[in-house]
Amino acid sequence: MKAVGNDVLTARAVDMQTNKNWEIDPFAVRGMHFDKAANEYVVRTFMPRVQRVEVVDILHNKIVADLPSQGADGWFAGTVGEHEFPYRLRITTEHGVAEIEDPYCLPMLLGELDLHLLAEGTHRQAWEKLGAHPCEFEGVAGVSFAVWAPNASRVSVVGDFNQWDGRCHPMRLRIEAGIWELFIPGLAEGLHYKYELKTNNGDLLPLKSDPFAFACEIPPKTAAVVHRLDTFRWQDDDWMRKRAKNQSRHAPISIYEVHLGSWQRGPDNRYLSYHELAEELIPYVRNMGFTHLQLLPVSEHPFDGSWGYQPIGLYAPTSRFGSPEDFCYFVNACHRAGLGVIIDWVPGHFPTDEHGLAQFDGTHLYEHADPRQGFHQDWNTLIYNYGRNEVVNFLLNNALFWLKQYHIDGLRVDAVASMLYLDYSREESEWIPNEYGGNENLEAVSFLKRLNEAVYGECPGAITIAEESTAWPGVSQPTWLGGLGFGFKWNMGWMHDTLDYMKHEPIHRQYHHHDMTFGLLYAFSENFILPLSHDEVVHGKGSMISRMPGDAWQQFASLRAYFGFMWMHPGKKLLFMGSEFAHGLEWHHDRSLDWDLLEIHWHAGVQRLIKDLNWLYNELPTLHQHDCEPQGFEWLKANESSESAYAWMRHGQDNPPVIIVSHFTPIVRESYRVGVPALGFYHEKLNTDAEYYGGSNVGNQGGVPAEHVPCDGQPYSIAIVAAAAGVVGLDGGLVLRRHLVR
Repeated sequence: MKAVGNDVLTARAVDMQTNKNWEIDPFAVRGMHFDKAANEYVVRTFMPRVQRVEVVDILHNKIVADLPSQGADGWFAGTVGEHEFPYRLRITTEHGVAEIEDPYCLPMLLGELDLHLLAEGTHRQAWEKLGAHPCEFEGVAGVSFAVWAPNASRVSVVGDFNQWDGRCHPMRLRIEAGIWELFIPGLAEGLHYKYELKTNNGDLLPLKSDPFAFACEIPPKTAAVVHRLDTFRWQDDDWMRKRAKNQSRHAPISIYEVHLGSWQRGPDNRYLSYHELAEELIPYVRNMGFTHLQLLPVSEHPFDGSWGYQPIGLYAPTSRFGSPEDFCYFVNACHRAGLGVIIDWVPGHFPTDEHGLAQFDGTHLYEHADPRQGFHQDWNTLIYNYGRNEVVNFLLNNALFWLKQYHIDGLRVDAVASMLYLDYSREESEWIPNEYGGNENLEAVSFLKRLNEAVYGECPGAITIAEESTAWPGVSQPTWLGGLGFGFKWNMGWMHDTLDYMKHEPIHRQYHHHDMTFGLLYAFSENFILPLSHDEVVHGKGSMISRMPGDAWQQFASLRAYFGFMWMHPGKKLLFMGSEFAHGLEWHHDRSLDWDLLEIHWHAGVQRLIKDLNWLYNELPTLHQHDCEPQGFEWLKANESSESAYAWMRHGQDNPPVIIVSHFTPIVRESYRVGVPALGFYHEKLNTDAEYYGGSNVGNQGGVPAEHVPCDGQPYSIAIVAAAAGVVGLDGGLVLRRHLVR
């Protein structure tokens, strides 16, 4: 190697540390370049903690240059000849000698089409391009990295492999899309990494986790983990073929909502793994007759106490319970057992943790800059900027990612109301009207419509569910009819009204009678799910059983009657874990449910009731075919306030109607007459007062005959015994298993 030109090389190496353009494109300086001053090709590299760097000609397998240190800490540079050639770097450290590929001699990673679609916000599989991917590039094994940070002045990949030194592996900016990219040879799966970013002012930001990380360290650690996504072999073809039918609005959908970290714990209060949950949770849910599992958010989140609702790793299943493959195993096991899997998905806000999306490149990149649009006062979180193409694309891709990559069957979209309204939980001076002066967040509305069109257009059989607590019209109507396009909507009004009714002492319920009927005025305006979710057993509300008034007998009778009312009512069903056996304490995320309560007959009885309610709901088409359509429901008694009683019929397509009588006072009513449409014997298919469920066993000896006595607008009627605080269901078909009540 010639000595000539080394002064020039040294000057350029020092100058590189202060030249912003060279930080944006380190490829312009590092690697092999023709140097006019030296009239030869030059190789430059930055390698702190390296004692010696030699250039190896790969074609001739020989060392052609020993690069001198250039004075600046870690810089090596030298001429290597008049012709360009493929090479490796032979480095000597205190640990020995190794040959490595130079990442700065490789071509660009992302193609022009990908960059165009990413910039436009229309790339449908962005997770295949952004993030970290173990791969082979130009015949070299390593990991490709790409991250969106258009306003940064430098972005580097850092990790254990380079002692978290941002000077070692700066990335190249693809300015047309604001994306930084770098392929680093020799790296592999399992590597912990983050991004080091400099602002436009040259300030270093706190290290950032990868927004597209596919795996993360176990909290409270916060590094991303390089992980492949193509190793799991799915065995759920049968479920996927039937999914659309199993999840239609005419199908029985009964959802068991679960927080994976507290459903059950292992020894020493440790978490169960995804594999252990597959062995314990799935058989339990199937035995209980639920059709779906709904998981509180499984996206990686730093704080246990957020229950997953403040996620940072939107593309990573939480590592608390195992690896991404372990999560695949869990979903696959659900499908093989005939269970659908719904996850809570949080596109409405994100936390302010410094390693997350907040001020990602030193600017308000993902969030609105104005706190009147970009800050959630209720949760101290940041709001996505739905007016930015790249942000919308990030969220749309994430929705599709869970459905396509992890075979998730549905997304329950959290806090939709907070997205729809600009003045959500804000005083008059704390929000900015839209361009028409209204309070509707038009950009969020557009995003939600695009979301639903993408899900239903690209993921056959998958569903979306809105947690939306207002009267926004058409939430579950198709977008082409002017709706938001969700498949289902949580009926929050029904939940609030009926729980408010149930909290009253029985003697006072007559004064709140229409809290139980009001929901039928709008029950078919949306495709509703009746939710008794985790939100109803936290924040001092107590458990479901503790919200029932009276002594223990009254509490259990009221809860059983309430569950009977819910399952016989139009709408799909959702119940949070523990409520199915009348969990005594308010739910807490740090401890297991109190399964020992099942040794008490009242708790075991409620569990048996939920199992049988699910069985009835699944087996009787009349109870689910028209959950979302008015022809499936007919009032018989809606105004019996003095008796706190209600009666109605559920209608199916080709099956006889089911007669339901709900009674909410602690008085037995003998010969309670209810109208029916036809003569015949009406079998008692449900009685929540059965001894089998922990009740007093007051009933109808298996059923009653219809009589020629008109009642309730019907030509015939039946005279039943209405148990104290009980629900009875009767029809002329299927008989309930195992037990009858007198």
